Amino acid sequence: MTEVLVLYYSRHGSTAELARHVARGVESVEGATARLRTVPPVSAVSKATAPAVPPEGPPYATIDDLRNCAGLVLGSPTRFGQMAAPLKHFLDGTSALWLGGGLDRKPAGVFTSTSSMHGGQEATLLGMMLPLLHHGMYLVGLPFTSDALHLTRTGGTPYGASHLAARGAADPARLSDEERELSQLLGRRVAELAMTLRRTTA
Repeated sequence: MTEVLVLYYSRHGSTAELARHVARGVESVEGATARLRTVPPVSAVSKATAPAVPPEGPPYATIDDLRNCAGLVLGSPTRFGQMAAPLKHFLDGTSALWLGGGLDRKPAGVFTSTSSMHGGQEATLLGMMLPLLHHGMYLVGLPFTSDALHLTRTGGTPYGASHLAARGAADPARLSDEERELSQLLGRRVAELAMTLRRTTA
């Protein structure tokens, strides 16, 4: 099986919901499987440590998860137009992988969630791409040939999947039809490219 790592940080559940739909898109490709992983929160107290296994949700990611994947889809809520600190902290610890070219020429995509329409979705997605470019990854976006990009009134950009978790909504983590479609499309596109690259380098 060609494994695509769906790696994310989520505080209130919206980014986690996007991740689940990205994983569905990955697994809609025959021969591909998704591995869901998260990262622990960053503590303001330097001696505090997270438990080895989170109390709920997927396990915490390791460097081996990155090393062994055929593709990566990275997700984070927006924090002032940037990825959240826990995900950045994890990526900052991947220099050994970078030195060895462990992610070089693997496909990658990005996704995010904000609580306001103009909360920095595109800035966050573009910022998340930077470390992936340094790792030598091939970036995968969403094409305007997708009707959902034209129809969406919530999240969704050509740079990656996104969600508008509107404050005051009954269920802020609930995705619109277009957000679900675009999340799954992103996962599918990364998986398809991972499969193609595996075949050409085998």
